[in-house]
Amino acid sequence: MIPFIHSTLDRRKFLCGASGCVALPTLDIFAEDRSSDTQTSESPDRPKNFVAIGTYLGWHQKAFYPSQTGTDYEMPATLKPISEYRGDFTVFSGLDHRAGNGHNNWSNFLCGSQPGTYSFDQLLADHIGQHSRFASLQLTTGSGENRTGKGAMNFSKENIYLPMMRRPSVLYRQMFITNEDRIRTEYLLKSGRSSLDHVVKEAKRLNASLPVNDREKLDEYFHSVRSLESRMARQLTTLDAPVTDPGYQLPENDPITPNLQMEASVIMYDLIAIALDCGLTRVATLFLDGLGQVFTIDGRALSSGYHGLSHHGNDPAMIADLILLDTAHVECFAHFLQTLKQKKGANGKSLLDETIVLLGTGMGDASRHSNRDLPTLVAGGGFQHRGHVATANRPDTLLGDLYITIAQSLGLEIDAFSNAKRNMNEVIS
Repeated sequence: MIPFIHSTLDRRKFLCGASGCVALPTLDIFAEDRSSDTQTSESPDRPKNFVAIGTYLGWHQKAFYPSQTGTDYEMPATLKPISEYRGDFTVFSGLDHRAGNGHNNWSNFLCGSQPGTYSFDQLLADHIGQHSRFASLQLTTGSGENRTGKGAMNFSKENIYLPMMRRPSVLYRQMFITNEDRIRTEYLLKSGRSSLDHVVKEAKRLNASLPVNDREKLDEYFHSVRSLESRMARQLTTLDAPVTDPGYQLPENDPITPNLQMEASVIMYDLIAIALDCGLTRVATLFLDGLGQVFTIDGRALSSGYHGLSHHGNDPAMIADLILLDTAHVECFAHFLQTLKQKKGANGKSLLDETIVLLGTGMGDASRHSNRDLPTLVAGGGFQHRGHVATANRPDTLLGDLYITIAQSLGLEIDAFSNAKRNMNEVIS
């Protein structure tokens, strides 16, 4: 029972008490539709999935961008592992969100000009992920510990940081739960109903006696709770939906230490492909973190840790090692493209054609802490790909314009994202 709240009670204590009552996942007791005014348009010819991969320390631009524009270009060093798929992707140079510089602004990658705000993946998940078990999956590799908001990639409509999963075994168990896990999960999902009912009732009764700032904060808090309820309720309704376990062989131990990032990335890519193929989600992101880990490539330990190489200061030897590391990431990505291309749907289309894959970053040049000119690649989606599209001669074009095109291709009827107000449909469609 929440005690009567005197008007002088500190609002943080009240909110903390309320949050304790709803710590467990709960049912959606609010029946109204919580999607925003943005509309979606379904079509069998449209791509239906979205995947975003972002590197915290960026990509070395000169080795990522082709020297020539158009489709007849020489494959740059970093992208050579995906040479055989050159007809399935487009490279974009010169795009960014005009966001502030520095690592703390990295989340501009999916958030736009205001880091830490409603991210593009969550915008999509709120509209195309509503009928999947998981509206979205947020995954990471190479992290020493769970990232906080400063190094995050995903933010809800309420600008709340969404944690990322780094253990492949945990993800797999959630995707393909046993009967025992199903019973336990159902109990956890249902058990929070009464406590939340009570909190909401008390909050409504006391709302009139709270100061304006408290009421606004309380409204924001419960809006976030309702969003969580909606997602958890969807999981409850899909618990009994038959999903065939693909029998994927996980390693005995999760490769979660930063120096095993490449091994973890391949597994996460595999699990994303399985989740898409089984219809468990339509939106997924993979955050490729970068810390002080020292990688061994081709039997040789690189000259410095990942973070150190990214801050190369134009040292040729360090840049050469950074390119080797970037290329290793793209080799993992090549495995992902191959997997998506090999999987065929009932309509005969490949999973790659049904999925828009965004590979990019929020860091243009980590050595200068610059968030300008973000290396960007879009693969799949059934697009007519254009090779290398350079936007340097179109200074008003923003990365958000590309995101508007991606959203429209997925059926969202929007014409703006962050500070972007147009699309790039004339370039990629």
